Amino acid sequence: MAEQAKLLAAYLAVGPDELKRARAIDKLKSRLNQSFITFNLDEISVSAELTPESVLSSVQTLPMGDFRRIVVIDDAGKLPKPVSEALIEYLKNPNPTTTLMLSAKTLAKSTRLYKAVDALGKLAIINCGAIARNELPKYVWDLGQKYGLQIPTNAANELISRVGDNTTMLDSQIKSLASLLGHTGSIDIHFVETHVARVVEVKPWDFLDSISARNVQKAMELYSQMDESGAIGNLSLITGRVRELICARSMVKRGTEQEIASVLGKQAWQVRNYSRWARHFGDGELEHILSLCADSERGLKSGEDKTTTMTKLIFALCGVSNM
Repeated sequence: MAEQAKLLAAYLAVGPDELKRARAIDKLKSRLNQSFITFNLDEISVSAELTPESVLSSVQTLPMGDFRRIVVIDDAGKLPKPVSEALIEYLKNPNPTTTLMLSAKTLAKSTRLYKAVDALGKLAIINCGAIARNELPKYVWDLGQKYGLQIPTNAANELISRVGDNTTMLDSQIKSLASLLGHTGSIDIHFVETHVARVVEVKPWDFLDSISARNVQKAMELYSQMDESGAIGNLSLITGRVRELICARSMVKRGTEQEIASVLGKQAWQVRNYSRWARHFGDGELEHILSLCADSERGLKSGEDKTTTMTKLIFALCGVSNM
């Protein structure tokens, strides 16, 4: 009973991280006596037809065979206003045997419902914010450990590039990779490329990183999936990256590569490979490629074939002779 008494009248799991929200809900549901969970768990989906009466009836129902009842409302950021208002009033004098779990991708702190839950205690709001891009490879590594996989950074980045940053999707895909491997151990980037289909749009920085690494196969694979109508915009991004690499190469030669991030106005994790990439180019090569970027821009603006023009430039960047 003391364990049950520690639960608040309501919680709000809020943020874009679906997996965090799901785990918060599962953790709360685990507090129920599983023998009576059918009677004491009510999971409500938000719709335009949802009424204050039905929701209030659920939260006011007494538990059966257990000390507590749990009511979960998913997508609570889209609750009809009458239902939201009814819950705000309910939380002023909640049923002591019910815990309400609200889950929402977004719900502004300025809303009355957010404030009503927040007033219940410092643990009432469960932050499910998105994981920063530079933290995702470590997150993927940790998920892999759960399934007996070791996923190094390059393989993790390839997985993220193909699946995206949705944590539920990442968890599901890693579980699938573990099943395919059939035993505990490490997987490499080739394993990911072979078994994971690309389900999200190509991110520009993934493409730029591939040409910076002079990986022509990867660069062409990614470019083939990008919107060719945006060729001028893509060329602008390439030109910007070439300028950055010229700067990085200059700093490497001067022995000041530790200052690349500050000079380019970027975070250290964003430029961690710049010095290595810059060393792949010979003296004057990047400057020549920069002039090719200018030629390509003139060509595109004068009506040259986009595929041919961009392919030639990508080949030049990757050190491959044009066919």
